[in-house]
Amino acid sequence: MGAQKGRDLLLKLDAGGTGSFASVAGLRSNAISFNAGAVDVTHQESAGQWRELLAGAGIRSASIRGSGIFRDAASDAAIRAIFFGGSIRDWQVVVPDFGTLTGRFQIASLELAGRHDGEVTFDLALESAGEISFVAV
Repeated sequence: MGAQKGRDLLLKLDAGGTGSFASVAGLRSNAISFNAGAVDVTHQESAGQWRELLAGAGIRSASIRGSGIFRDAASDAAIRAIFFGGSIRDWQVVVPDFGTLTGRFQIASLELAGRHDGEVTFDLALESAGEISFVAV
C-alpha cells in the first residue's frame, strides 16, 4: 500500500441494522489495531526450552479509534444512542488501496471537547464484539 490521504479512511455505521452503511463523522484522525493473543504450550521437553505457541488458538480482536466532528445531528444522535444504550452495531472501515473491514463493535469510549472559539469535537473508541470480515481491494 502506497502513501494515502488520511481523510480517505472512512468510518461507517449501520445505525438501523439494515445492512446499509453511512459515514457518521468528519474524521480528522483514525487508527485501527489488530491483536491476536498467543497460547503458550511450552513444556519441559520443548526443544531447547524455547517457547512453543499453539497456532490459531489465541483470541483475536480489533480496535478502532477516531476523532473529528459529527457529520450532522443524525450522526451525533445515533452515536449517543448507541453509546448510552450499550448497544453493539455493525461498523465498516474503508481503507483505500487496502480493503474494507466489516464487523460488530461496541463503543468503548466517547469523549466530547470544545474550545470557546471552535467547534465541538469527539474522540471515539470501538472494540470488536465478534468476527471481523476483510475484503481486499
